[in-house]
Amino acid sequence: MAGLALFTGFPGFIGRRLVARLLADDPKLRIVALVEQRMVDAAREAAASLDAGDRVEVLPGDIVDRRLGLSDDDYQRLQSGITRAFHLAAIYNLAVPLEMAQRVNVDGTGNVLELCASAKKLERLEHVSTAYVAGVRTGVVYEHELVMGQDFKNHYESTKFQAELWVRQLMDRVPATIYRPAIVVGDSHTGETQKFDGPYYMLRSIALSAQRNMPIAQFGRSEAPFNCVPVDFIVDAMAVGITDAGITGRTLHLVDPDPVTAREVFDILAREYAGRGPAYRVPPRMVETALRMPAVRDAFGGAPGEGIRYLNHPVRFDTRNADDFLARHGLHVPSIHEYAPAMVRFFREHEHDEAYVPA
Repeated sequence: MAGLALFTGFPGFIGRRLVARLLADDPKLRIVALVEQRMVDAAREAAASLDAGDRVEVLPGDIVDRRLGLSDDDYQRLQSGITRAFHLAAIYNLAVPLEMAQRVNVDGTGNVLELCASAKKLERLEHVSTAYVAGVRTGVVYEHELVMGQDFKNHYESTKFQAELWVRQLMDRVPATIYRPAIVVGDSHTGETQKFDGPYYMLRSIALSAQRNMPIAQFGRSEAPFNCVPVDFIVDAMAVGITDAGITGRTLHLVDPDPVTAREVFDILAREYAGRGPAYRVPPRMVETALRMPAVRDAFGGAPGEGIRYLNHPVRFDTRNADDFLARHGLHVPSIHEYAPAMVRFFREHEHDEAYVPA
């Protein structure tokens, strides 16, 4: 893929790792990381840590602006030079206000698409969506589906849906591959993660009970599938994806094809952290009500009530496109049974670190 790649979402959780992998795989690749001004110093520090010389250019800009907040010279340079674009930048907060989510997730995607459509040498856009564009749909969701009349659990889902719709509508002008990850957790080998959210709220609950020598409570609808994947799997899949012309125009569910249930996740994490399983289950509605109280929410590491719905939602994601693609490259999705020890070990080592404790 030697050439010039535009990258949004650096130095984020997935973005930093993916940039490092792309540079390692292709010594001729150069990357322009479009970074909003407040993150420029962090991005330059991250780029320097990759020991990539001058192959990563941190370019101050903003995806919410029509011309990405760039000068005419920089915008035209990208139009004439980029051969690939990676769009990862988004607001992932489940409680994000609609206006902010709309500006970043939807308008930002449209502005990236506008540049890509005018880029003379562009081969493909790699767009990171989410499996949860399925919204409140239940049953089986297929990769080719998008608009199915669904409602959404939050503004994050609805705006990522709108962004993916825009990418699909412009695919005749901007060849693209759409990646739909499930909930992304830490590295399957080291457990390293950027923040403790998603299933880590379960761990906070388990840790609190264990430290107080109390019975462990499982919350959530026990039979509902809970789908999460480690960050290194996402990076591996996207890194090989850029070499695979067969996935141009395709949507890939980067999810666990055989997810464990919410009850099993609790049990796995509880036994790994505390050496014992949950003693009882708290009904989902009671949990959502309790998390509206600041004291309860703070006790569980700032767990948002919105996140509990993902423990109660009976949905499965079909993976036939992803299965074919991953098989071609010798990749598979690790089961949570495989990486739970690393995940819990990292949590235990850092659960009281200032960087991981909500302000």
